[in-house]
Amino acid sequence: MEQPNLSYIHSMSGGDKAFEEKLLDIIKNEFPLEKQVYCTNFEAGHFKATAECVHKLKHKISILGLEKSYELAQAYEANLLESNTKGHLEFEAVLKVITDYLEQL
Repeated sequence: MEQPNLSYIHSMSGGDKAFEEKLLDIIKNEFPLEKQVYCTNFEAGHFKATAECVHKLKHKISILGLEKSYELAQAYEANLLESNTKGHLEFEAVLKVITDYLEQL
């Protein structure tokens, strides 16, 4: 599985370390909350709400340089809108990789 990285953040910042830190702080604060809302909605079977959570999480996936995972999330989001959970386990694996990565930063 691909690993998160800060390449996109570095390219956006133009070397502005304060900007990079602020963006990472936002991700570190928002990601666990968005992940929890995602889990709650999925467990309750609220697939449209779960798809909305995936949509929000996709942005963080992209910012962390996870191109293949972003594509996986797009497909999963579309499946959820049709009440289809195909891609759930793969998406959960992506969330775990991001969680582990953010805890190390």
